[in-house]
Amino acid sequence: MEQTRIRVAVVGAAGRMGREVLKAVSSDPALELVAAIDRTEIGTKTRELISGLGPDLVVEEHFEAALDRTKPDVTIEFSHQSVALDHAKAAVERKISFVFGMTGISEANLEQIRELCIQHETPGMYVPNFAIGAVLMMHFAEIAAKWLPDAEVIEFHHDRKEDAPSGTAMLTAEKIGNSRTSAPTPLPKQLIKAEGARGGIVNGVPVHSLRLPGLLAHQEVIFGGPGETLTIRHDSLDRASFMRGVKLCAKTVKSLSGLTVGLDKILF
Repeated sequence: MEQTRIRVAVVGAAGRMGREVLKAVSSDPALELVAAIDRTEIGTKTRELISGLGPDLVVEEHFEAALDRTKPDVTIEFSHQSVALDHAKAAVERKISFVFGMTGISEANLEQIRELCIQHETPGMYVPNFAIGAVLMMHFAEIAAKWLPDAEVIEFHHDRKEDAPSGTAMLTAEKIGNSRTSAPTPLPKQLIKAEGARGGIVNGVPVHSLRLPGLLAHQEVIFGGPGETLTIRHDSLDRASFMRGVKLCAKTVKSLSGLTVGLDKILF
């Protein structure tokens, strides 16, 4: 007997990440693309967006109407953080799970989204980084912080990324700060000649953000100890690097409960 495929609606489908998700979902036999939603490219056929792959759907504008018509099991969204709360509410009220990939969602909104998931007994996921290597990088940094408390994070992204630091850098710093078993080395009084030169402090960890054309998504975590340094680096060179994690979340989210933050929760 043929196994029922997971019905997926892709939100932000016309963007660069959205198009990669369309390709990934369309090429996976366990997933079925049933809707493509965006505020641009409305009326465009999805096959035009992804070089003839997948079903011949039309990009549509209205989120709730698309959910009511196509009845997906899961939404995968790479749009803008400003719509996260509204879209989460609309999805879970219909018992549809969501996988959010947009960064910059505030802690207040995340808490509201968490309450909505519990209230409607429908799980969702918010994932700052879907790359398996990036999740491993954060995991290794968490381990290293127990032995090397002195650490700084440098994240590099393309020039179109709005939020800084990135969600990945924020989460990495949180993990490092929480994992330390001793305090970092006290620094001498600093003479700061340019505001921000030492980065922003997240959970006691300096975080530096670069935004340049030619970059995609990269991060270094540098630890220092007496006579040694340890550098853990991850590079996403193509948006395809995120798709394995995206598909894993789409296939797993329904088995979770409440709001799950981070891909590590289903990897480890």
